[in-house]
Amino acid sequence: MNVFASILTIASWEVRKTLGTMGRSVLPLAVVLFLILIAVTGFTAQTGLHLQDGMYTAGVDDPDLADVIGSDPRFRIYQATPAALYQERESYDVIIIGGDVYAPDTGKGRAAVKALRTDYDRYKNIVYSQQQDLFAAYPLWIDVQDIKSELDFVATQSGTRVAAPSRSRSPPVPEGPVAEIEAPDSGVDIPVEDLRTGLLESQDSDSEIYRYTDVFGQESPFGTFKTPHQLSPPLPFDSIILIFVFIFPLYFTSQFFMMSVMNERLERRGEILLSTPLSPWTIIAGKALPYFAGMIAITLVLTLWVGQSLSLILPILPVILFFLASALIIGMVSRSFKELSFISIFFSTVATSYLFFPTIFANVHVISLVSPLTLVILEIQGEAFTVSQYFYSTSLFFLTSAVLLYVGVKNFKEERLFSHAGLLTRIREFVSEGISRSHPYISVFAITALTVPFVFMVQMMLLVLFFNLPMPLSLLLLIVSAAFVEEVAKSIGL
Repeated sequence: MNVFASILTIASWEVRKTLGTMGRSVLPLAVVLFLILIAVTGFTAQTGLHLQDGMYTAGVDDPDLADVIGSDPRFRIYQATPAALYQERESYDVIIIGGDVYAPDTGKGRAAVKALRTDYDRYKNIVYSQQQDLFAAYPLWIDVQDIKSELDFVATQSGTRVAAPSRSRSPPVPEGPVAEIEAPDSGVDIPVEDLRTGLLESQDSDSEIYRYTDVFGQESPFGTFKTPHQLSPPLPFDSIILIFVFIFPLYFTSQFFMMSVMNERLERRGEILLSTPLSPWTIIAGKALPYFAGMIAITLVLTLWVGQSLSLILPILPVILFFLASALIIGMVSRSFKELSFISIFFSTVATSYLFFPTIFANVHVISLVSPLTLVILEIQGEAFTVSQYFYSTSLFFLTSAVLLYVGVKNFKEERLFSHAGLLTRIREFVSEGISRSHPYISVFAITALTVPFVFMVQMMLLVLFFNLPMPLSLLLLIVSAAFVEEVAKSIGL
């Protein structure tokens, strides 16, 4: 039997074993949870997000003010006389008496005032949009052209110091006679009434997400032309949600591979495969093949479902390999399912942070290319990525996956799989397996070289965390943290 036939045979055994186990216990529960997920998703799509409904209690003395904030479901509004409101002020998160706002100096009180300010700004924009002279209400229109910033540590040295303007207690007075002038050209090739209609529609169609964060601005119906109120960072929120739909089932599938490896160890079923003349990498390849094929199939289905090019699979491929390689190592080092759960949760937290956090800056900064998912966002937005960008985003994932798979293959033997030593002891045993007695110095050098991708990965994550801080603090923290990571890696003997 050749190697490929052996891999396919083990893969077919793995499929039958997994489906048999799921059929008895996991599959019915998974179907129920999937149906609940569909029901909850449909209900949320129909009714929207209501996480903050009725969170704040507001008291007003004017029915017109109640109408201003009445459309915001975050507020429960009560109308009373000024005396009654002041007497019962401790029962409210915010009160409005005679046009003045009062709130307790608490976290909830300050949050209520912030929400009230958002509603008032929205009300002002609606009033401005209804003015006869629209360009008097909106004198500034901005043609937004997004460009990606680059790291430039000497940019501040090319500037000049500007003196602060002198302060004056009185408003400026024109020196010459005041005369009427013709209104300047708007510079916007859109009829005024269309502008007015678009502004009103943008106010009415505000996404519920804007209620929960002030990071996002309103969407402009006029393309690149925006008012200052509509300015916001070009955050690819929709694309990030879409790639989460890709990544979640892939990581969930890798968990089955992790549990399969764990079952082989706890129930000692792996002894049967280890007693065969098959090599460890053949056994691992056969066991991982069904999950790898399933993850590729999931990616293909989702790619076709969202109408994207099949090239979307390219940046997701290293993520799939990284999930499978990590699942193999976690399944091999864990002594129990309790320890497996702890390690896998820690891994998922770190991995998702590394994958998703840089994508927030996909349209802002080149540093977002640290994550392969940024390439997915660019592909979804219709922007092709280059070979150099692909290499920059995926090389660390390919390298770390190869190292983890190599460690798993070297330690896929009876004395390692069925050991009950502690976690740190097992990690040392796994690393020591790569040391050759005949070539110890070369082995130590190779092991040290194999840890470099992991050190780079940690440093890249620190770069993403610190680069947005003001200079020179960001540069200082980056240098200190990078040196700290390197010294820690060297101090543990690697």
